[in-house]
Amino acid sequence: MTIHPEGRALIPERSAGPRAGLRTVLRYAAYPALLLSVPAAAAAALVAHADIGRVLVLHQVGVIGYLWALERLIPHRRDWHPGGRELRCYGVYFVLTMVGGAIGQLLVTALVARVAPPHPALPLQAEIPLALLAGSLAKYLFHRWSHHQPWLWRLHGVHHGLDKVNVANNGVNHLLDVLLGQAVVQLALAWLGFSRESVFCATLFVVAQGYFVHANIDVRIGRLNHLLGSPEQHRLHHSTDLAESGHYGADLAIWDHLFGSFTWRPGQVPAAVGLSDPDSFPPTADVLASLLHPWRTAADATTGSSG
Repeated sequence: MTIHPEGRALIPERSAGPRAGLRTVLRYAAYPALLLSVPAAAAAALVAHADIGRVLVLHQVGVIGYLWALERLIPHRRDWHPGGRELRCYGVYFVLTMVGGAIGQLLVTALVARVAPPHPALPLQAEIPLALLAGSLAKYLFHRWSHHQPWLWRLHGVHHGLDKVNVANNGVNHLLDVLLGQAVVQLALAWLGFSRESVFCATLFVVAQGYFVHANIDVRIGRLNHLLGSPEQHRLHHSTDLAESGHYGADLAIWDHLFGSFTWRPGQVPAAVGLSDPDSFPPTADVLASLLHPWRTAADATTGSSG
């Protein structure tokens, strides 16, 4: 029997048999398989000339389905599986986030078209890793600022008002938080002169990573934790213990190392996840109140930052 540090029994051990062997293989192979989907999707769009927008959507759906299945096969905590009522609530946020994100994307795309140079200065093979690094840094800085700037926290804190972390509730966000995050990253990349194709390839990786780090799965990536984001780190980001809730980089961990917000050590898990001050935000199930929360008076809404 595997015992959680808090003393809860999580996953019954089956030391022999094919199912135990499958779980062991999945713990180590699940992430490399996910990473391989990124160049495969990029090739489908850039080599086979498939529609970029359609490939992004199909890849996102595939990533969600893949990680959902892994949550049932190799869960980190079985009590973090969402129930029916939670799924309905998460679904409302997901739809609002997707619709708001699509509308916002139209505005961002129009702005990017005005800012981006007509011809990139570098070949695509050189652009892609540089776009990934630059976009990851912009996202890290905005994410960290969202935890410490009071009004931005009222947007971003909606995502932290949950007492579990899983693929389904990755979509629990405030519409404006999604829009502003998109705008900051994409406008930064356009201003730096990256092409639409390189931004697309970087976005495929970022989307896959965003869902991966939220997945309720028992994976092992070892020393790669110091280079890439992982569920092990991101659970700490959602910790109610502010001393361990760094990890603002969901895709790359290098910025957390560089700026002193990396706290993970092998085997380290949060005692609890959620808001350090739950009363500072409406309940997640109250969707309308959560969306209106940023405009509450300062006396009614504190920063309540989880890190």
